[in-house]
Amino acid sequence: MNSTIIGVDEAGRGPVIGPLVVSAVKIPNMDIKILEEIGVKDSKKINKVKRLEIFQSIINNSKKRKWKISRIICSASEIDREMKKSNLNQLEVKLFANAIEEIGFSKKIIHINVDACDVDEMRFGKNIKKLLGNRWNQTEIISKHKMDEIDLVTAAASIIAKVTRDSEIEKLNDSTDFEIGSGYPSDLITRNAVKKMIVDKYPHSELRWSWKTVKEEWVQTHNKPVPIRDELGKSMGQKSLDEWTK
Repeated sequence: MNSTIIGVDEAGRGPVIGPLVVSAVKIPNMDIKILEEIGVKDSKKINKVKRLEIFQSIINNSKKRKWKISRIICSASEIDREMKKSNLNQLEVKLFANAIEEIGFSKKIIHINVDACDVDEMRFGKNIKKLLGNRWNQTEIISKHKMDEIDLVTAAASIIAKVTRDSEIEKLNDSTDFEIGSGYPSDLITRNAVKKMIVDKYPHSELRWSWKTVKEEWVQTHNKPVPIRDELGKSMGQKSLDEWTK
């Protein structure tokens, strides 16, 4: 039996602008050497140009060698709605489980490697297992911090997630007449963008209204608490491989 491995990682947990993206990648154990050959490593350790090059190589190989890739794009609005009833760790458990389910169950999967988002690595893995159906009961989930530095399949997932989020931020940049920056609160360009995205009756839809940065800027500008997101609107989405490469 040609055993396979799934790696799962995310990009965009901390930003105040834009989506949180989770990706899962499934490849045969025998193909891991290909990931090494094309230069796969933790996405944070690769510059943008190289990351895009490796991303394309992963996509090309997935088509030729029938690897499976899923990605879940969770919008800022969905993040805010989830924050009203749970927390970021619970949301990421849900998104990781969704990404795994999108890959699909197979008895050939020997284990699933996930980059733990919870301070408690084991708890994060156990919570994902709880959300997966009974057919996944015998599949081992290995949950570790910095898994993308340890496992090449998880590193490939981190590259897919990072490039996807960067693409979403670029689209947002193209739709505004000011720079968005990285989307992280520590980025001065982003903080200046936030100020421009809260001048209307409601904060911009791509802002995370529940984030402290937005709340503080809103109060300073409007002298009242930030509005609460409603329950309307499409929030999470998936895209086919063909859409990624257009």
